[in-house]
Amino acid sequence: MEILQKIIIYIDGGSRGNPGPAAFAVVFTKENSEIFKIYSQYIGKATNNEAEYQGLIFALKKAKSLFGKEKIKSLPIEIKSDSELLIKQMKGEYKIKTPKIQNLFLKAWNLKIDFKNLKFSLIPREENREADRLVNQAIDTETRSQKLL
Repeated sequence: MEILQKIIIYIDGGSRGNPGPAAFAVVFTKENSEIFKIYSQYIGKATNNEAEYQGLIFALKKAKSLFGKEKIKSLPIEIKSDSELLIKQMKGEYKIKTPKIQNLFLKAWNLKIDFKNLKFSLIPREENREADRLVNQAIDTETRSQKLL
């Protein structure tokens, strides 16, 4: 098995209508940008910020299950998102005002405790294209199937 030097996880969440039909996507890459796992999930009616946090929570849980509790203590992991709110809240730079986001923030914060080498980075939307595409695909697939019923 290859030794991983660093994992970069791109996350995105989106909503149409805000709140409206929402989804998140998570893209795991190696340091060389090679994608090795992708996930997307429709979550029903939510705001885009709620969807962003759902993506972060999913990503942290998935990283723990993929690499194990011991490995994530030392493995450098970088979470990249184009959500200024999420990144700045996770860095402690922005206050959390809404109760739903407070609950999601606490879940994410409690999950991140096990990660000893975790970094959050705000990236431009253009650098998050794959996660964004997966979010839209998940919403499109769900809304199309609802119309067929």
